[in-house]
Amino acid sequence: MIKLGMFSERGMPAVKPRGWFIILLLGALSLITPFSVDMYLPAFARIAAEFKTTTPAVSLSLSTYFIGFALGQVLYGPLLDRFGRKRPIYAGLSLYLIASVGCIHPPSLRALIVLRFLEAIGGCVAQVASVAMVKDFFPPEQSAKVFSLLFLIIGVSPLLAPTMGSLIMLWLGWPWIFIALSAFAILTLAVIAFQLPEVHRPDRSISLRPQALVGTYWRIVTQPQFCTYALAGAFSFAGLFAYVAGSPIIFMDGFRVSEQAFGAIFAVLTLGFIGGSQLNVFLLRWWSSEKIFRTALTVQVLTGAVFLAGARLGWYGLGATLVLFFVFLSCLGLTYPNAAAIALAPFSRNAGSASALLGFIQMGTGAAVSTGIGFIGANAVVALLSGTAVLAVVIFVIGRRRLGEVVAAAESESVFAGH
Repeated sequence: MIKLGMFSERGMPAVKPRGWFIILLLGALSLITPFSVDMYLPAFARIAAEFKTTTPAVSLSLSTYFIGFALGQVLYGPLLDRFGRKRPIYAGLSLYLIASVGCIHPPSLRALIVLRFLEAIGGCVAQVASVAMVKDFFPPEQSAKVFSLLFLIIGVSPLLAPTMGSLIMLWLGWPWIFIALSAFAILTLAVIAFQLPEVHRPDRSISLRPQALVGTYWRIVTQPQFCTYALAGAFSFAGLFAYVAGSPIIFMDGFRVSEQAFGAIFAVLTLGFIGGSQLNVFLLRWWSSEKIFRTALTVQVLTGAVFLAGARLGWYGLGATLVLFFVFLSCLGLTYPNAAAIALAPFSRNAGSASALLGFIQMGTGAAVSTGIGFIGANAVVALLSGTAVLAVVIFVIGRRRLGEVVAAAESESVFAGH
């Protein structure tokens, strides 16, 4: 259980916010992107019909969101370190809100794709800030547990968002999905403004000059532990992007399920991801993050291989496809929290930049995978699930041999002490 202590000796107020409340606030920030992605998935067919195009073409608006999310994180990392956490959040979510309003009645599919890119550029600050603030509020040895709890909150999105999106679309029309996202952004901004303490003192020594930024990111990415686990974790997690981008095509176009049924399927499969992340909290009582990551990655690769072989031979109907997706997503709930915690453990002063680079690698990999599905179609989904998992294993094996001893916990500068 996470216990709270006093603020550390940074000149910050000695107050005691409740740990669960801080996790909920960080979870609210973390929900911005999942809601932005999941709520409009059931509307793909309706949007395609309105713009007289195909569902794979509409999925490019999802790919550009991932691309914008990846690029934006590189921008916000240094800003979060230099100006504190809250001011960049205000700026980013304001841009997100403006772009979301523009998505309500876009003049064309191309305009929607551009607006989704801008929406992601603004909204990605929430994800970067929430990851960085895990290190602000909690000691490094608890990072994997806190990440898993955040994943539980994030897991609410795929359970609720597609169904919410379907209902909103059926009752009011798909543009109201973006009205709902705008309202959520306003609510989140208000809660952050009045309830989230600013615990990271702005560091004016963090330079925003391009040369200095490149140098900072280069030092982070060449840190062996970060490089190994960030890349292996990103390629492992890329399977989720393949699933999200390809699931409307597989289930609605391929298996001809209804929009309401798709929302239910998406929610049920997400239980695998949620279950994996919560199993991770339980397993961390006895196993190290590294051992859990290694074991789950092995199961993920084997599942991907079975999935790919059977799909090529035409063995699987809807039931078998659901089971294999469920197992694969369960592995992701175990791999990424531990990979993220181990990758960020060596950093304290540049936690924001390290968090941003971690997110950039994750989202950049996912964007490439989802873009491939937009151009190639549903036939690429299972192959990408299997291929990215194999790449994750290759990176992990090579990096682990060259790494030596893993740094389990850096010197803590966190606000809360726990045990």
